[in-house]
This record gives sequence, C-alpha cells and structure tokens, in this order.
Amino acid sequence: MRPRRFLPSIKLLLAFDAVVRHGSVTSAAEELNLTQSTVSRLIQSLEEQLGKELFTRQRRRLIPNATAVNYQRDVARALDLIQRASTTVVVNPEGGTLSLAVLPTFATRWLGPRLGQFLHCNPGVAINMSTRIQRFDFASETLDAAIYFGECDWPRVNHLKLFDEHVTACASPEFLATHPVVEPKDLDGMPMLHLESRPNVWADWFLGQGVEPIAGGGMLMDQFSMMIQAAISGLGIALLPDYLARSEIAEGRLAPILRPAVPVRGAYWLVWPDEKDDDAALLAFRDWLAGQATDRRGAFFR
Repeated sequence: MRPRRFLPSIKLLLAFDAVVRHGSVTSAAEELNLTQSTVSRLIQSLEEQLGKELFTRQRRRLIPNATAVNYQRDVARALDLIQRASTTVVVNPEGGTLSLAVLPTFATRWLGPRLGQFLHCNPGVAINMSTRIQRFDFASETLDAAIYFGECDWPRVNHLKLFDEHVTACASPEFLATHPVVEPKDLDGMPMLHLESRPNVWADWFLGQGVEPIAGGGMLMDQFSMMIQAAISGLGIALLPDYLARSEIAEGRLAPILRPAVPVRGAYWLVWPDEKDDDAALLAFRDWLAGQATDRRGAFFR
C-alpha cells in the first residue's frame, strides 16, 4: 500500500517541477497554460500535503530551498519515466522500448546503418537514442543502456565487450602532396589532430609502428566527425578508428599513411544496470549486437 500523503497528484508535481526549472511562477504558468495564482495555489497545496516548506516567499517570488532542489531532481526523473511508459503504451504496447546512450559518431557511422536489420528482425521493439560523450550515472538518467569506448571500468554496471579499437592515420591527398610521409619520423613537426577523450592514442599508434612516440602539436577536438572534416580540409593528420577511416579512404577524401589498422588501448562496450538484466528489449538488442560485434572482429583480416 502506498500512503497517499507521499503520492502527490501529477498536477501538483508538474507545477512544482515547472516553477523550480524556470525559477519563475510566471514562466511556469505559461508553460502549463494556467494562471499565476493557480500555480501558486498548487505549490501551497503540495507543501501542505508534504508538511514541508519548499520555497522562500519574497514579495511575489517563489525561491526554491535546498530541499526543493533535491526533490525536483527526483520528481523530474519520475515524470520522465511516467511519460516514457505512457508513450510506450500508445506507440509500442507489446515489444518494449530501449533507451540507449551512444557515442555521436559511432551512432551515425557504425550503429545507425545496421539498426534497420535489428528492427526488421524485432518489429515490436522501439529504440530511442541520445548521444553521450561522457559517462553518467544510470540512477539519474532515464536510460536503459549505453555504448561507450574505454576500459571495462564503468562502475555498477554489467559489461558486454563489442570489439577492440584499431586506428589508421589519415590525411587529405592535398596535404600529403606537400607533407610526404615515408616513415614515422616524418611526422615530427606536422600537425596531428587529437581527440579529448583519447589522450594516449597517438603514443599507442607510434608504438604500433615500431618507434618511440613523437610529441606533436595540433588541434584538439571532442568528436571524430569534427576531426574527419578537419583532416579533409588539410588541417593535419587524423588518427581514426578503422570503421571510420574506410569510407573516407574509399571515396578518396583521405589517404592512409604507414601501417593501417593499428591496435590501441580501449574497446567498445555495451553497459546496462543490474535491474535491466531481464528487460526483453535489451536482451534482444544485446544478442543482436553481440552478433554484429563478432562479425566486426574479423573485419581487419579480410
């Protein structure tokens, strides 16, 4: 049994959430299509039901206190869950929904082109994707799983290894025409493009070429899509995952240098929290993704 005192109505919670988010009763009223006095009464009713003050009154302003800020964080998650569950009932009542966080370029260049196959084989499952570069706490997000790059060290989650990373150094043909590269030492002094999330990858690549790393300057970026465009524009040498480098090389927009597909530290992983272990949509996606990853592991030798 759930005590009604601790289950405020959706109307009260929506008003509370809007006031804290906007920091304004006026803006909250506009969002909810209510009058300011109605919103104020809803906030007062919520405080009376909980037996706690959530706001400091200053003239006509409602200023959330620390209790309100913490409470709103949980209320917002709960409202998101209710909205997602309701949407699933309407648009996909049987197959289930998987909300997935994924790396931006990985989503568009590797996962996206393959998803049609999964959806064809699992017509009842809906997938919602959002991009994330940094790790996050599943407890504070309405996400079921994530695909990330790195080590097997994301805490409090289950891991499925997809495939290791192999990288190829690439530059535009025009750049290489004026900056020829015959051996690794030729990169000394050349602009090398760097990714924020992979500070050691150039060192790994040089070791994979059989030489000591060379420290090089160049632009720092947070996404591979930006790095690819920078390399095509002749701004330096990009170190790209093999699955990204292939299409640009095939189209002639980039040319590989020295040994291609060098193995480096890190791998791609699917992760999910314990409570999702038996989720039907996740199980279907996990099994399918494992098969895709198995096919992928042989790609470097074909």
